[in-house]
Amino acid sequence: MLLRLAADAVLIGHLLFILFVVFGGALAFRWRWVALLHLPAAAWGFCIEISGRICPLTYLENQLRRAAGQAGYSESFIEHYLLPIIYPQSLTTDIQYLLAGAVLLTNTVIYSRILSRNRQHTK
Repeated sequence: MLLRLAADAVLIGHLLFILFVVFGGALAFRWRWVALLHLPAAAWGFCIEISGRICPLTYLENQLRRAAGQAGYSESFIEHYLLPIIYPQSLTTDIQYLLAGAVLLTNTVIYSRILSRNRQHTK
């Protein structure tokens, strides 16, 4: 029971991390220090997507599920949980590149606006 709860906690943490990677830059509008946490997280998310590798949190969740007597899954977190919701087909390298590009573009826009706002305040 405890291992299953731990696997579920990793799952929730993984989802929150993905949301932070994609949208965390928006928090830096309000709290500048968030950028110190967000930029490395966004870089990690970008690298995982562009390289086609599987996030270590997926391995951890699977290990905990197997230890709890549940079946793990062979694909990545995105393929297993998010892809069926967002995309009707399997995750492909092209889709991973698209996701990586979306992370990069979203955060480039957000941080460009933050830098622009900061420059206006210093004038």
